[in-house]
Amino acid sequence: MDWSRKASCLVVDPELFFPISPEGPGHAQVERAKVVCRDCPVREPCLDYALSTGQAYGVWGGTDPSQRRELTLTSPQRESVGARRPRGGR
Repeated sequence: MDWSRKASCLVVDPELFFPISPEGPGHAQVERAKVVCRDCPVREPCLDYALSTGQAYGVWGGTDPSQRRELTLTSPQRESVGARRPRGGR
């Protein structure tokens, strides 16, 4: 997990990424966490890690648990996020 040393979330309270509930105030918390992830230089490896290790809680790679479940259901043999994207483009 060498990539994690470059994560934008390192300068933010980790509790932001693990709300107690996805509803009410927790929903706003999730959205704030996703803003931190939006421009993170290691967003893709973070998401890959979360999917490959089955992270069921928290915001990882700019996704919440329900988004990761959807990714897993729609593409069970999902390639790395970086592998799907053409070189030189985001």
